Amino acid sequence: MYISYPYSIPIGKPLQEEIERRGYNIYWFSDLENTKQYFSENEKILHTVKEVMEYNPDIVLTATDNVAYFFPGIKVQIFHGFLSNKRQEMNAHFKIRGFFDLYTTQGPSTTEIFQQLAKKHGYFEIIETGWSKVDPLFPIVQKTITPKPVILISSTFTTRLSLAKNELVYEEIKRLSNTGKYQFLCVLHPKLEEDVKSKFKKLENENFNYFDTTDLTPLFIKADIMFSDTTSAIVEFLLQEKPVVTFRTKKPFEHLIDVTEVNEIEKAINLALTKPDYVMKAIRDYIEYTHPYFDGKSSARIIDASIAFLNKNKSHLKSKPWNLIRKYKVRKLLNYYKFW
Repeated sequence: MYISYPYSIPIGKPLQEEIERRGYNIYWFSDLENTKQYFSENEKILHTVKEVMEYNPDIVLTATDNVAYFFPGIKVQIFHGFLSNKRQEMNAHFKIRGFFDLYTTQGPSTTEIFQQLAKKHGYFEIIETGWSKVDPLFPIVQKTITPKPVILISSTFTTRLSLAKNELVYEEIKRLSNTGKYQFLCVLHPKLEEDVKSKFKKLENENFNYFDTTDLTPLFIKADIMFSDTTSAIVEFLLQEKPVVTFRTKKPFEHLIDVTEVNEIEKAINLALTKPDYVMKAIRDYIEYTHPYFDGKSSARIIDASIAFLNKNKSHLKSKPWNLIRKYKVRKLLNYYKFW
């Protein structure tokens, strides 16, 4: 299991459970040293490239854009997030870097494009499986909205899109938390500056709880609605068929209740809590196109697809490109230059 940042750990955990349930071994490797402090005692870690080479994996499941191409085994892309509609992330999501043998896609919205890319390049295959990270959301437990509704606040780190960096939005959240009408749960992107996180931590009171975590699933389950901006966490939350209010989101689709002014936030929150029919229909349509898997078994499909690909005849695939610059950058990151 190959990752970079701590937020990829919840992506790999359901895969780890599925792999161990089948009696196979799984070890984790992070190409960033700082991430290792976030592992628990349940994860077996390979700390060095040498340890990985000696372990000699058959399959490398990857929740990063790049991977150590010289590691043994087939390289399987499982992705580190849904499309967030940020231009740079849209481009990155579909960028073919020449490292992977198999892409396991989340749903039709990504499968269709990757199938076209596979046909164009010819050296990798595509199998739609759903995404491992959201397995713990299913089966969905229907939640009755209480007299004090629970609102999850999430925010991206991109300055021009982040509600957490908007002082007027911050002050409105502070005001709303003091009314006592709502229960706020807040989790911010790990890459946000510490001073921004600190401001929101200071809002903690009986109506506002701040969480420093990368495992968002328990918070998704507790919340009635989400208040966010432009982040892939929105998609994960929507899979529960719960409304999302966004502030100046990059693309205000019909499945979102978007506002552009601070004085519209409370009204939009109250509207979302009524679950309007037109919004709920748009959410269901969006789910069918994005991640139409509700059985919590995407991890099993990823493992099945990976093993099947490992064992199949792959002689029809073209050779991967030389990709010398990207390969050098990977070796430089890992400080590993041996070629044997």
